[in-house]
Amino acid sequence: MQKLLKRLDDITKYLVATILLAIPLYPKFPLLRIPGTYVSIRLEDFLLAIAVLVLVAHILPRLSEFLKNKTNIAIFVFLLVGLVSLSSAIFVTKTVQPHLGVLHWLRRVEYFIPFFLGVIAIRKNKGNLEFFLKVLMISILLAFLYGFGQRHLNWPIIVTQNEEYAKGVALRYVQGGHINATFAGHYDLATFLILLLPVYLSLLLLIKNFRAKTIILAVILSGLWLLSFSGSRISAASYLVAAILSLILIKKYKVIPIMVLIGILVFGMSSNLTSRYQRLIDVGKEKIEEINNKLLFNQSLGEVIAIEELDDNSLRRKTTIPTPTPVPVFEDRSTSIRFDVEWPRALRALSKNPLLGTGYSSITLATDNDYLRLLGEVGILGFFAFFLVFIRIGKKIYDSLPLVRNFNGVELAFMAGFVGALPGIFINAMFIDVFEASKFAIIFWLLAGFSVVLLKNEKNN
Repeated sequence: MQKLLKRLDDITKYLVATILLAIPLYPKFPLLRIPGTYVSIRLEDFLLAIAVLVLVAHILPRLSEFLKNKTNIAIFVFLLVGLVSLSSAIFVTKTVQPHLGVLHWLRRVEYFIPFFLGVIAIRKNKGNLEFFLKVLMISILLAFLYGFGQRHLNWPIIVTQNEEYAKGVALRYVQGGHINATFAGHYDLATFLILLLPVYLSLLLLIKNFRAKTIILAVILSGLWLLSFSGSRISAASYLVAAILSLILIKKYKVIPIMVLIGILVFGMSSNLTSRYQRLIDVGKEKIEEINNKLLFNQSLGEVIAIEELDDNSLRRKTTIPTPTPVPVFEDRSTSIRFDVEWPRALRALSKNPLLGTGYSSITLATDNDYLRLLGEVGILGFFAFFLVFIRIGKKIYDSLPLVRNFNGVELAFMAGFVGALPGIFINAMFIDVFEASKFAIIFWLLAGFSVVLLKNEKNN
């Protein structure tokens, strides 16, 4: 029996390592097409199916304990609300195709599987954390090499941003384009790096081994290069927020200005990123000038109106100056799509059914705001159920502050990086559907499982 348990623990450890390598590095080639959508079943789905079998073997002997855990309960509540919302969408509002809605709900179930796997992998042996961080270093370095090859060696790019590309069509980098490395989109890659780079930044400052520091520094610089050439404006700012908070948590205040300067210098290497920031500034200036011109025009219009009073009961006759031809206004494409199409669509879905939304898949595959997407698809109940999971984790984090008093070494670096990354990820979620991006979501919930074990306190369970 002891040998069997040891073998199961080894399987769990190397299964987690496989996920940490395969999910970030294997491009999103379709395996089985699903009619009516360009979402496909991929090899990662079979990998997580194996994870379910391993989880069942671990959980069944401790089922009652598993079901009493408050974080687990919060996850089940969210999935249950999603199922109720889906049922309402199918049978009441009729806003989804049943097979698509079910598959989208199952995808949300799939994203939480790594969370439970992460809990078990670290609970069995906290020393596994260092091993897993080394595996993730390999993932970042290989992603960097592939991203470098895309930019300079014409290596293929696989994305899933529309129906044609999602078939596995290989694209090539063009000047001014985005680097997405092995990810399905540049936003997914950028958010993945926001999650991990603060961990390695903290680790760089907390360990003393020179060789290890050199390797970690190479990982950080590789990640910053990828983040820069991903061309995501919000992600660059989110990274700085995450990194600063991580350094505050480990009390390395003097390093903050140096870290910010290095980040700005690396981001400045990307002409695409700097041009996109410049574009945003130009659009802002144009909007301000447009408002000022309207105010000046209205003021001058009021001055030239001639009002001639004929008698007490007569109408007033007005003479006005002709309306000038409007000056063309520059538009930022990403901003316009969000404001004019995606966000209003989510709000309309919320207005149809405020409590439960219009169901998974009802507002297409992108909203570019995870909060509005939650509200549109699963309503107010689903929104609060989802953040109940973060409230449970947040309470454990709060009870463990200050981190430097309760952790040290690798565990302190991981916890400071993970906690610091959370605000950056939440910022990104205002402009990107981060928790629906499979490559990011799977790794995020796996790391969240690690953190829950490290934060474990019996009175909080």
